[in-house]
Amino acid sequence: MNRPYQPIPCALYSEYELVIIRHQALRVSWQDGRGVTRVETLKPCNLRTRAHQEFMIAHTLGGARLVLRLDRIQRAEIIETGSRLL
Repeated sequence: MNRPYQPIPCALYSEYELVIIRHQALRVSWQDGRGVTRVETLKPCNLRTRAHQEFMIAHTLGGARLVLRLDRIQRAEIIETGSRLL
């Protein structure tokens, strides 16, 4: 599944930045590179832009490092408050 990157709204990007600054965890639903929907609790640690695409670098609760393309995230909720970002 290699669809072109679709930029996300600046406000949503800013919300992800705040989650990182506040060291919050997110319950995230996204489609992986094969189109399979995954749901997991993640601790975002950084955002990156590469080749005109934006990515979230995060760790699973088990410590595995993930790099998610932001336009593949379908839903994200802050764990502590249950606030929905998307």
